Amino acid sequence: MTDENNERGEERIVESNSKGRKWIVIAAGLLIAFLLGLVPMWLSKRSVGQDLSVANRELRRQRIQNSLSAAEIYARRGEYETARQNASSFFTEIQAEANNAESQIMTAQERTQIPALLAARDEIITLLSRADPAAGERLSNLYVDYRAATGAVQ
Repeated sequence: MTDENNERGEERIVESNSKGRKWIVIAAGLLIAFLLGLVPMWLSKRSVGQDLSVANRELRRQRIQNSLSAAEIYARRGEYETARQNASSFFTEIQAEANNAESQIMTAQERTQIPALLAARDEIITLLSRADPAAGERLSNLYVDYRAATGAVQ
């Protein structure tokens, strides 16, 4: 009888080990299937995230440039207050970029050329405040200088 009990006990141990291994294999299979689905999605998200970052940087650069070009257009149309607001916005934005050493929008070389552009700030704002038609020409020159400083194709 003891031999029979020992055999039954051994069969139960073998059976429980077999069931334990079966669950481990199932769990490992599920983990592999999960990773096979996760890795491509993670790579896709990473790529889209990088594209979004590049697009945001370019959008920021374009907004800065657009505020300057809008100032020029408004000044030439005689809408000096709107031109002054846009010019002020442009100068504020490039000043912030020049002061930001970790700027992702402008390179270090571009940031070194910003102070030359900022030198005209007071003069241009004053011309716009006085509704002087010469402000349009000064803004046009500033626009060309800005595009040259940022490496934009003309």
